[in-house]
Amino acid sequence: MKTRITLFALLLFCSGFSQTKQDQRVWFAYIGQYKVSEKWGYQIEAQFRMDNELEQNLQNLYRIGAIYYLSPKSNLIGGYALIKTFNVSLDEFFSENRLWEQYQYNKKWAADKNMMTHRIRLEQRWVEQLSGMAGVSSATNFQNRLRYLNRNLFHLTHLKSEKEEVYAVMQNELFLNLGDNKVNSKFFDQNRFFVGLGLNYNNNIRLELGYMNHFITSSSGSDVMNHTVSVSLLQNLDLQKH
Repeated sequence: MKTRITLFALLLFCSGFSQTKQDQRVWFAYIGQYKVSEKWGYQIEAQFRMDNELEQNLQNLYRIGAIYYLSPKSNLIGGYALIKTFNVSLDEFFSENRLWEQYQYNKKWAADKNMMTHRIRLEQRWVEQLSGMAGVSSATNFQNRLRYLNRNLFHLTHLKSEKEEVYAVMQNELFLNLGDNKVNSKFFDQNRFFVGLGLNYNNNIRLELGYMNHFITSSSGSDVMNHTVSVSLLQNLDLQKH
């Protein structure tokens, strides 16, 4: 009986994804966090999301935020983001203005060699809807969205010194739509699963390369699964005057 149930669930899973559009992407990201006092800092971020041949820029994201450090392990961040997304059918970019608030908690384990991060983010999104006429928008739709990220770093080896570390990354982020909205009427919005490798230098600079399985639901068309190569540069700098 258990075998039959498992096979039935697997058939439903495969049937659902057989109706999903498959595509390839390449993402580049820079994320910097800068601590300017014992309790305060700021974050800047830029992401460029391309097609698999690096010919078409499909989405640009710029994010800024103020950081309040609750403890060495946790912080609160709030800020603003501007997103430009390319509409393929209209051959034009549309804009999204976004406010965001998040709580993040980091936990080291295995003699402080590995780290798990929990991040909860709430977003208020104002998404432009294009009318079909060049440079003209017909409406701006509002959406509340909740995101949860679980991120894990696993120490693999040191290189030339203790300050140079190679590690593995495994993370998953779930997106849920809250309340009524016209952006995506489905409760489950999208999911991003990522595995890769990273190079950590002096706990200040990280370079990560890996594969992201990005599944996106749609209330007006086919769901999409993007197979994405992700390249990220992360900085965590202490700018305090000691």
